[in-house]
Formats: sequence, structure tokens, C-alpha cells
Amino acid sequence: MNPSSNQAPKLPSPKAPRFAILVAGGSGTRMGADRPKQFLLLGGEPVLLHTLRRFAEPALGVTAIVVVLPADQLVTWQQLCAQHQVAIPHTLVPGGATRWASVKAGLAALSAHPEGLVAVHDGVRPLVPRLVVERTYAAAATHAAAAAAVVPKDSVRLVSPHGSAAQNRSRLRLMQTPQTFEIDLLRRAYAMPELATFTDDATVVDDLCRVQLVEGDYRNLKITTPEDLLVAEALLMC
Repeated sequence: MNPSSNQAPKLPSPKAPRFAILVAGGSGTRMGADRPKQFLLLGGEPVLLHTLRRFAEPALGVTAIVVVLPADQLVTWQQLCAQHQVAIPHTLVPGGATRWASVKAGLAALSAHPEGLVAVHDGVRPLVPRLVVERTYAAAATHAAAAAAVVPKDSVRLVSPHGSAAQNRSRLRLMQTPQTFEIDLLRRAYAMPELATFTDDATVVDDLCRVQLVEGDYRNLKITTPEDLLVAEALLMC
């Protein structure tokens, strides 16, 4: 365990500023599309634009939003912003080869802010309800680390070389984003080397702090396949 894990996370002040890092590094391979999935149209607008709007809602009080994209997609996003007359202030940052590297790059863009709460969210989760975002900020203000999650709807089995065994799904959670942290805690977590076991920001922080899970929402789907886009279109109309 890293020595920094012995340092208890500090809790932010009640008036700590809120930040958001939107990570959109997909290539659209599984979509079979002609463009990255974050740029596919949902209700006539890019998926990523819907996500950006969710975090720009005044009621959330987010001070600064960082959008992380692959370096070769920055110009495309700027063109889309001009085309759709996007006036939402945000900082555009080139990402890295992995999600871990991209989040680290987004975090570096907030280096001028010594304290606060930072929500990390998948750019292709465009339908996250404001209440879910607010829950993660509120929980992180109390626990330093929080993440949205939902109970699996289907039965779950654990597969091994010897067969499979049923699992108690009431004790399992499907992780979503946002995953929100006291900013210094996240910086300390991302100062450690990247590991193959890192699947999301909660796993990066696990060695430093217990992550508080809050209720997510089944509508907060991650657009990965063509079917996801169809479901998102239907939900957008509701």
C-alpha cells in the first residue's frame, strides 16, 4: 500500500467550489459508426453536448467544467460547438492513451484550484439526472469520495473454471458516473502509478479512502452500442 494511503482525506468546507471533468475518449468502434460516439447525434445534437448541458445547470453550481477528448478530436469538437452555437464555458484538454491518463490530464487543468469537489463523468452518459449529480457532490462533501451506482436488475452468477455460482444481487452494485471526490484526495490518488486493475475513479481512490455509494438512475446509461443510442432517444422524448 502506498504510504500516502495513511493520510486521512480532508473534508472540504461547506462552501467548497464544485468542478466537473467530462471524459470522452471513445472511438465509436462498437457503434459501427463513422464518428466517435460522443459526437453522434442524439435528438439532433451531439451526445457530448447533452452531457455538458447537464453539468452546466445553474442549480448544480459547478464553477468550472473540463472536457477531455483525444488530441485528434479537439478541432472537431470546436467545430461542433460553433455549429450548435454552444455558449457553455468549458476548458478543452487533450487526453491520454487510457481513461486513467485522460482523467489525470483533466485534473491537471484544475491545478489553480487548491480545494473543492470534482465530479468525474463519462461524456457518453448524456441523460444523468441532476439529482444524481447533486447526490454525489453532497456525499463527497461528507465522505470525501462518492459514486453513483444501481442494483443489478438481472440475476448474476460468478464464473470460475469449475462452473458458475449464483450471487446475491442485493449485495452487488453496477457502477455509474459521476464519481465525485475532494480534489486533493483525487490528486493524491492519481499521483500513484496506473494499475491494470483500475476500471474507474473509485478503484483509483480505493486504497486512500472508502467510496460512499449513492443511488444512481437506470436512465443514466452509457452509450456504447447502437441499441443504447435508440434507448437514449426514447428516454430523451419522455
